Amino acid sequence: MTKELMIVDDDLPFRERLSRSMKKKDFIVESFPSFNESLKRIKEKKFDYAIVDMRLNDGSGLELIKKIRQISPKTKSLLLTGYGNIATAVAAIKSGAIDYLPKPAEIDQIYDALTNSKEILPPPPENPMTADRIRWEHIQRVFVQCNRNVSETARRLRMHRRTLQRILNKHAPKE
Repeated sequence: MTKELMIVDDDLPFRERLSRSMKKKDFIVESFPSFNESLKRIKEKKFDYAIVDMRLNDGSGLELIKKIRQISPKTKSLLLTGYGNIATAVAAIKSGAIDYLPKPAEIDQIYDALTNSKEILPPPPENPMTADRIRWEHIQRVFVQCNRNVSETARRLRMHRRTLQRILNKHAPKE
C-alpha cells in the first residue's frame, strides 16, 4: 500500500532531510516551501498524510491544515512548530491535525505520530512539562485571549491583579 505524504516547511535543509527520511520509511513524498504552492497541489491531488510547519513565509500552518481538511478530509495532518505551547497544541487539534509536535522532533517521533492509530495512546513524554510550566502556559493563554488586559485576565483567573502582574513579569519556568 502506497503512503502519499505532503511536507510543507519553508526551512529547506529540514524539509529535505525530512523528505529523505520519510522516503526511507516507504512514503511517496512531495515537499513544498509555501502555503500557496501546497494549497494548489492539494487541490490537484489527495495525500494520505501531511506534515505542516506552523509558520510559513506566506501563511499559517493552522490555516493550511484547515484547508487540507476541507479539501481532503481523509488526509492525516501533523503540525510541527518551533513555537510550542499548550495553546498552539489545542489550536492544531481544533484545526484538524491528528497531532502536534514541537521542533526539533525526531524522525521516529514524526513517523509514530503520523502512523499510530487513535486507539493507541502515545508513550509518555521523555521530558514532560512541570506543573509550574503548565500553570504559566495556561495563564499566558488566558492573557492573550483577553487581549493582554491584566485586569480582565485576573478576573477570569480569579486572581489578584498584582499577583498576576508579578507572574507575567517573571520568565517562564523551566520545562
